[in-house]
Amino acid sequence: MSQSLSNILVHIVFSTKNRQKLLTNGICSELFPYIATIVKNKKCCLYEIGGVANHIHILCALSKTITASDLIQEIKISSSKLLKTKGSELENFFWQNGYGIFSISPGHLNLVRSYIAGQAEHHKVITFEDELRKLLNKYNVKYDEKYLWD
Repeated sequence: MSQSLSNILVHIVFSTKNRQKLLTNGICSELFPYIATIVKNKKCCLYEIGGVANHIHILCALSKTITASDLIQEIKISSSKLLKTKGSELENFFWQNGYGIFSISPGHLNLVRSYIAGQAEHHKVITFEDELRKLLNKYNVKYDEKYLWD
């Protein structure tokens, strides 16, 4: 081939440190567009971003020029710096150390978009901890419970 082509769709999930409920609607209205800009600047295509008070979900297509871990590191570092400037309750803000990332079939793109858009309703009946376990099991990711949470 004379060019490099890709369509790597990923669903990324990570929480605030210790799953603290720090992401209010007011903060998210600024945080989500900020993260969208990071994703765009890294030449990735953002399809959906959403979450609730203690975690976020990002659905995007990875650029052929960046690794998943580099994208997530940039999102976490930059957004953490932003959040620390948004008031005394956030001056010690941190994201959890780890993350979950899952490959998505192009045929499931709209389903995952809807899932992420419906996070507020979804979390009226399921905790983040149970949601993450469910995702890990769905995608056959082996994990040790004692290392999931920080």
